[in-house]
Formats: sequence, structure tokens, C-alpha cells
Amino acid sequence: MFIVLIRTIILYALVVFVMRLMGKRQIGELQPYEFVITIMISDLAALPMQDTRLPLILGVIPIITLLFVKTLLTQLQLKSQLARKIIEGEPSILICRGKVNFSALKKQQINLDELMEELRLAGYFDLNEIEYAILENNGQLSFLTSQSSSSNSSSDTDCGTQKANTNGSSTDQTNTSSGNSKSSNNNPKPRLPVIYVLDGEVNNNALTTSGKNKVWIQNELKKHKIDSMDKVLLAMTDTTGKFIYQLYEDYEKGCKQ
Repeated sequence: MFIVLIRTIILYALVVFVMRLMGKRQIGELQPYEFVITIMISDLAALPMQDTRLPLILGVIPIITLLFVKTLLTQLQLKSQLARKIIEGEPSILICRGKVNFSALKKQQINLDELMEELRLAGYFDLNEIEYAILENNGQLSFLTSQSSSSNSSSDTDCGTQKANTNGSSTDQTNTSSGNSKSSNNNPKPRLPVIYVLDGEVNNNALTTSGKNKVWIQNELKKHKIDSMDKVLLAMTDTTGKFIYQLYEDYEKGCKQ
């Protein structure tokens, strides 16, 4: 019993020391190869703890070897962009100007349901709000919204307006802002977006909940000269109740870089 206690303390101290040398990253920030090394280290440390017949050195040597491998890979990434690309990969653009990159989703083995869930968790319910959605190498999604890009341009416009109105037209600017505040109060409340077609298939639950049927979807698509449901990647109503859609080929036409 005392031997097991000593082994546990030694291996625990070794693992903590090794993880400290590997850098201060959280689990969600680890690259795939770092995550694999972390799992292997924990498994190698557990074996000598469970089986006292195994020499302690059989757990220590592999752990130190993995630390050496991780350090070597890190140094390669720091010195070579090609090595960094091979080891870590590259970020993937999943959404461009409100259009879903279906080929990138298939490559990353992500379905549309998962993508829409991640958008909602990030607080975005309308695809039109998203200029770019990028899947980073650590598996997290980063977003550039139309509001953030427009706010930058509007701030520049405001600066120019203030310079032009230094001769005494401040009252017009005040009236305009008050008018905008009144009109903003009359804006309808946003609705919860409803997805009716996802990956070429009709969402029957959404139809039942909203009190619509398949004929309604077909009529909406015919208004946009779409005769086949199989061409539709996504069809939904946005936060304003407007019917929007995307064909499989739309991303290639508008966002291919």
C-alpha cells in the first residue's frame, strides 16, 4: 500500500511538471496533436499506478519522450510556416457574406444542424448578420458580423460629419437623431428564425409548429424560380419574418476566393 502511495505521488508530480513545461493552455485551446499527447501522458502515468508489477521507469521514460516530441514540434512550428501548416492545419471559412460553405462543412465533418447551433450559442440567429464565420485550428468558431464592419465605417462617417458641421448645423443633426430614435421605437420585435429546409430535406416539425405545409415552401421557392427542393441547401425565415434561401451552388458563385 505504501509503494502505491509513493508511486502515485511521484507520477503526479512528474505529470504536473511535464504539463507545466508544455505551456499554459486550457483544454479548449489545445491543438489536436497537443490534445493527443496530453491523453497519452495521462494514460502512461496511470499504468504504473494501477499495476505495481510494472517498473516505475516504464511510465517515466515515455512521458519524458512525449515532452521531448511536443517541444520539438513546437520549435518546428515557430521556425517554419510549412511545418505549422502541416501540423496544425489552416482555419476554414464556414460562412462568407451570409452564405454557408457546404464543401468546407463536409471537409470538417460538420453538419448544418451543428453549425446553426453554434451560431445560436454565440448569439447570432440571422445568417445575414454574419459576414464571416471561421473555424479556427483549436475547434472554436470566430465571427465577423455586418454590424461590427458597419460600425467601423459609420464611425469614420461620423467624424467627417462633425468636421463638416462645425459652422453651425448642429440643430439639424439633433433633429435627425431624435427622428431616428422615434422610428426605432416603431420597429417590430424580432422573431425567432425558423428553418424549413435543411440540406435538401423539409423540416416537418418546423412546418407543424408554424402552421404551414410543404406546398407553402414550394410556392415560396417558385417565386424565386426554384423548381426542385434538392437544389436547396437552406431555406428559412429570418428575424424579420423574411423568407431567405441558399442553393448549393450559391457559395461558389458569390464567395469563392
